[in-house]
Amino acid sequence: MRHGDEQGLHLAGNATFRHTNTALLSVSSVEAPRIVSSRDFDQRLASTLKRLKFPPRLLERVAGITHRRWWDVGTSFDDAAVEAGAKAMAEAGVEAADIGLLINTSVTRRNLEPSVAVKIHHRLGLTSSAMNFDLANACLGFVNGLIMAATMIDSGQIKYAVIVNGEDAQATQEATLARLQRPETTREDFAREFATLTLGSGAAAAVLGPADAHPGGHRLIGGVMRAGTEHHELCVGGIDGMATDAKGLLDGGLQLVVAAWHEAQPEWDWATMDRYVTHQVSNAHTQAIIKAIDLDPTRVPITFPYWGNVGPASLPMTLAAEAQSLTSGDRVLCMGVGSGLNTGMVEIVW
Repeated sequence: MRHGDEQGLHLAGNATFRHTNTALLSVSSVEAPRIVSSRDFDQRLASTLKRLKFPPRLLERVAGITHRRWWDVGTSFDDAAVEAGAKAMAEAGVEAADIGLLINTSVTRRNLEPSVAVKIHHRLGLTSSAMNFDLANACLGFVNGLIMAATMIDSGQIKYAVIVNGEDAQATQEATLARLQRPETTREDFAREFATLTLGSGAAAAVLGPADAHPGGHRLIGGVMRAGTEHHELCVGGIDGMATDAKGLLDGGLQLVVAAWHEAQPEWDWATMDRYVTHQVSNAHTQAIIKAIDLDPTRVPITFPYWGNVGPASLPMTLAAEAQSLTSGDRVLCMGVGSGLNTGMVEIVW
């Protein structure tokens, strides 16, 4: 067997999936209250920007982000995830006693163990029989959480699941700003850490349940997942900062999305969706995807200018904002890319 044939068999494997009996019952978001403008960052970096001869309003001009949000002092990312989860459960009309699974998909964390999920499980008042764990896959984590929960509902192992996410960009951005203000900072240093300044804080949650018990729910149809892990060193982040090869990340992510899109088209017919809800990164990233796979830009909602890149929360927060304008029967494609690289596309019929 030729190597190319072997790769083709791998692509035809479990990366394409269909769900049989799962519905999205609710999706909610919580905005962090403190607005932090890109001009605030420009002022803090004024001497560095001047010394390195960067143009004014760099973040707004390059990323298209006018501001992002931070939490109030005393509010943690997991507090916000609890709030989002409770809100989603109330909107779905699902009691804590009925939840069989909690998945936390936050990138943000204060400690390596225990999991972030355990505090959220406790605060939501879930029962001891409800499984709970963290699922981390960079910005694609929430999409992975939806797929895993739906698979377990389809199998009959659980009845209801809640997927939560909370992100806090402040500590990482404060550390990055301090580093970039150093007199020895170079243009290369600035470019490598630029993406950290585009991040934002926020929280989101979704509740899934059996479609046959909720005819008014929004059916998860299925989708595709694809990996491009040869790009695993293009974006590496930690609590103190994130180093990114922005061009390499854009090129690699775009190549992966386009390949997955074209392979999926004959089976899924996603060219005429009513809404394309994408992970929110920047203007360049969004416009590149729209152009590469020929999407109708009027069907691609944009939230990054005022939320920034809220990691895994970006997609569900955008979906929650769009839910008010969606009508029964609308086809929605959730599309995300996570550092590593991985991409995922999941269709939901409203």
